[in-house]
Amino acid sequence: MRPNELIKHKQNGRPITMLTAWDSLSGALVEEAGADAVLVGDSLAMVALGYATTLPVTLEQMRHHTLAVSRGFQAAEADQPLLICDLPFLSYQCGAEKAVEAAGLLLKETPAAAVKLEGAEKEVVEAIDRLVRMGIPVMGHLGLTPQSVHRLGYRRQAEDRISQERLLRQAESLESAGCFALVLEHVPSTLAGEVRRTLAIPTIGIGAGMDCDGQVRVTADLLGLTPRQPPFSQALVNGQTLFVNALKTWIKKQSSSSFAQDGS
Repeated sequence: MRPNELIKHKQNGRPITMLTAWDSLSGALVEEAGADAVLVGDSLAMVALGYATTLPVTLEQMRHHTLAVSRGFQAAEADQPLLICDLPFLSYQCGAEKAVEAAGLLLKETPAAAVKLEGAEKEVVEAIDRLVRMGIPVMGHLGLTPQSVHRLGYRRQAEDRISQERLLRQAESLESAGCFALVLEHVPSTLAGEVRRTLAIPTIGIGAGMDCDGQVRVTADLLGLTPRQPPFSQALVNGQTLFVNALKTWIKKQSSSSFAQDGS
């Protein structure tokens, strides 16, 4: 799948599904599940690497994990989901030149077909414009932007009309800069719907209600594998308890086996 196909999905009224992946196993799972797009999100900093925020993950780690995810895909290349990689903190905030270098490396050295970056500050919009002009597809991200955790926290964003109008203008600026899609995270559903109706590009929500063109979730959250569940992402199964109990059963069985008892 190519980025422009998501725009066609919006035009045809077809909901878009996007899941995250961080290694070949999770890549295989989300491809087999039928996701339209797979995001190698910088959330892997917490899901796979044990960090408290997304900030420490490096560009090289994002490249490494994107390659791993792609190796999990089993379908023919033309039938694989759209693979998108997050640009990590400080890989695009320091100017368009650095952004092109970082995004270009990811597209050159991995099968990713697009990058995602957060925010709509003047410098970010300039970087997006430069990336798109260089032939690099870009997905935007507004609302709760985890790379701004020290300024915004993890609370819901744009709850008053002034900030909502600001976000709407930011969304329009990202579309004008050439973004092919926009993630809206943890914002009021009424605002998400307004953005969806205003933009020609698809809006993909997470904690933004159902009035979006699609939904994205962190796969580990859906599978109940994360220690703290986001308020807007209910686990589909209690994965931690399920898997720990299965492993405990195996360990107990091995510990009580005759092989263990006779010391062989």
